[in-house]
Amino acid sequence: MDHTMQEQQARLIAALSAPQSSTRLQAALAAGTEPHESFVDELVRRCAVEPDFFVRDMLTWALTRCPRNVTVARVVGELTSPTPQARSQALHTLSKIGDRTVWTTITPELLHDADDEVARSAWRAAVVLVPDDEIGRLAGELVAELGRGDRDLQRSLSRALVSLGASAVPLLGTARSHRDEKVREHAAATEHLIEDPDGDFADAVDHARRVLSLTNAPTAAADADR
Repeated sequence: MDHTMQEQQARLIAALSAPQSSTRLQAALAAGTEPHESFVDELVRRCAVEPDFFVRDMLTWALTRCPRNVTVARVVGELTSPTPQARSQALHTLSKIGDRTVWTTITPELLHDADDEVARSAWRAAVVLVPDDEIGRLAGELVAELGRGDRDLQRSLSRALVSLGASAVPLLGTARSHRDEKVREHAAATEHLIEDPDGDFADAVDHARRVLSLTNAPTAAADADR
């Protein structure tokens, strides 16, 4: 690395660690505007600790602009980090780079990660990177997460399943008979979104509740007669 590049790297490191988020944002923008492989390590390191969402997104953009042959391997290495934000941002970055050769690094452990943001990022990355012959297996992994978390997390999972299309439909049909009411409801709401991809998730949940209520009504009435 020549002296000029060393100076640029030193300035970048200092700016990406500045107390003002606006300074960090500008530094990430500059790194992506004039990308260089020597920036990759610092950009990846900052992804794991950067507190501001907009700066993190700019860091990811900068990484997508750097040489792929350096960036992809470095980002993949973060998938086993003990830091949840490092794993989550790495998954987000891989989805933006779009290199399908890294598909095998989106492991079941990441898809079912205990941290909601890591799992959400894994779902989103997986549906972007999945090869055609793995879509059915991925659908099975995602359906296993039905009922997890709050409304926002469930919406993310439903949107991922909608992206998989027909492969998810029979699995969702089975999940509608699950013993857990949250799973049944989430499955039915996701089915509704597959039929109407532009629909609102909250409306889909309301629709699912009505459908499940009507489906269960005869059984409930029969149980009351016994």
